[in-house]
Amino acid sequence: MTMTRLDPHDGSHLGDVAVSDLDAVIAAVRRARAAFGAWSTTAPADRGAALHAAADALETRLDEIADLNHRETGKTPGDSRGGAEAGIGTLRQYAELGPVHRGRALQGSFTAIDYAIPRPRGVVVAITPWNDPVAIACGLLGAALVTGNAVVHKPSERCPHLGELLGSILAPCFPEGVLQTVSGDHTTGRALTEQADVDLVAHVGSTAAGRAIEQAAALHDTKVIRENGGNDPLVIDRDVDPAWAAEQAALGAYANGGQICTSVERIYVHRDLAQAFTAELVKATEARNESGELPPLVDTAMRDAVHGQVADAIQQGATVEAGGEVPSGPGAFYPATVLTNVEDSMAVMAEETFGPVAPVCVVEDFEEGLRRAAATSYGLAATVLTGSMDHAQRAAATLPVGTVKVNAVFGGAPGGAAEPRGASGHGYGYGPELLDEMTQTTVVHLAPPRAQA
Repeated sequence: MTMTRLDPHDGSHLGDVAVSDLDAVIAAVRRARAAFGAWSTTAPADRGAALHAAADALETRLDEIADLNHRETGKTPGDSRGGAEAGIGTLRQYAELGPVHRGRALQGSFTAIDYAIPRPRGVVVAITPWNDPVAIACGLLGAALVTGNAVVHKPSERCPHLGELLGSILAPCFPEGVLQTVSGDHTTGRALTEQADVDLVAHVGSTAAGRAIEQAAALHDTKVIRENGGNDPLVIDRDVDPAWAAEQAALGAYANGGQICTSVERIYVHRDLAQAFTAELVKATEARNESGELPPLVDTAMRDAVHGQVADAIQQGATVEAGGEVPSGPGAFYPATVLTNVEDSMAVMAEETFGPVAPVCVVEDFEEGLRRAAATSYGLAATVLTGSMDHAQRAAATLPVGTVKVNAVFGGAPGGAAEPRGASGHGYGYGPELLDEMTQTTVVHLAPPRAQA
């Protein structure tokens, strides 16, 4: 059985990749278990050195990786290269953080002490997405490997060629069996998560897939960390510049064609600013559509899903201010789209769209914006644009999300981490905290022996 991938730019045939069947999955997990023992006892500094070697190997193939990412997922050349560079940087980050990862100590009395030792979990399954396939994979693989785990990686079925290339570059930097790649769709993923000899599953992808993984893993008490879908709001206060707010909204909604977990999915703008903001957003949207720089969606199935939400909103009374129509011609392109007169009950507001759509809802005040922004089952991130410190602090204190961004839709310190909530998942997926997720703690109570009489 094989998977076929088409170029999302023009629909041309990219190639076929063999699907890993159940026997291949079982064999990969067994090889990982066999390799785990020696790798788990390798000195942390040596594991860090192996990660540095993997980063070097990836860097020498950067152009090849970036080109294939562009052709297989539709990301722009700049974003494709940037994602690969971010992956290299993440491998180097974990190469340095891993050897200094440590537990804590607590002195219970003058002569006794408790100390915690982080131990690798064992066999880690990493299931990664297509929308930022190199950076996300390098994060999960790097944290798992540097802490002494053996890893079986299943990249998304929407970028199997890229996943196989990435595995072929990274795996030789580690001992045999420590890092393996299997290819396939949800069937392969389910087979992996149902293996009793898997100790942790790390998943980045859709909420539906994450929940299915968690149910399968629960049969063997396998730990799961997952960062899943988002429905991130943008709340715009009355005291900000409407042109700047529109550029922030356009960046948040249209970057990578809206195919980012933390894309702006719904906009709540103060009534006093709504007219000027919407006019500026339409202007920014039309400029993006006319520039030809907006990337295609990953495939026509994703485009159909995005347009389905837009069409449903229009049928329920939403107004199209820009975009909103499937273009003619080959590929999976969809225009940047602005909708007004939307309601929270519409799918385009209530669900993750994952496309270049900016639905704008007018609110009476900042408090209403916060309240409606919080009314969702997702809990990934949220952004507020405000000149009020009080409003910024209130947003940080009340929005039930892993990350609250103030006056910038994207950004964050290098090595930063966040913990999603609700339908968006749970567990840390980035930063130093991911090293904690990839290990389990043994606590030792050490007291002096009783001396002989």
